[in-house]
Amino acid sequence: MLDSTATEAVATVIAGLLLIAGALGVVLPVLPGSLLIILTLPVWAFLLGGPVPWIAAVIGMILAIAGWSGSTVLTGRSLHRQQIPRGPILIGIAAAIAGLFLLPPLGLFIGFAAGLFGAEYVRRDRDWRAAGTASLHALRAMGLGILVEFGLAGLAISAFAIGVLIHFVF
Repeated sequence: MLDSTATEAVATVIAGLLLIAGALGVVLPVLPGSLLIILTLPVWAFLLGGPVPWIAAVIGMILAIAGWSGSTVLTGRSLHRQQIPRGPILIGIAAAIAGLFLLPPLGLFIGFAAGLFGAEYVRRDRDWRAAGTASLHALRAMGLGILVEFGLAGLAISAFAIGVLIHFVF
């Protein structure tokens, strides 16, 4: 829908930067990564118009939604299997936010792990082995979820890149 190739190029560069920020948001959950990708792609396709951007946007959105959903299901299933309630996870998230400000960006991960372990330690009657085992399973599940979501976010960005290439070159 934009008039010139120059404005289309500017919109595409901005969309590309937002998509990169979204991918980083999957790994460093300061930004809602997959959501940013899902929202950026149709706006970009609307601005450029035509079938190629829309096909690339729909494919990218499907991949990002699949990654976001897969991450949630994999993590939730593992946490349920380990019988870890929401309370310790929320404490871990709060500790991660505190850690982000105290020791950026590693404090996010260290804070989450420490908060989760501390909450599990208290919940499991000061049994550090049970708390450690449950915490490790939770961290593995979350790591696997992040890996799946990041992989599919990367594929969504690849669909965008292929759409850009076809739109501007062919």
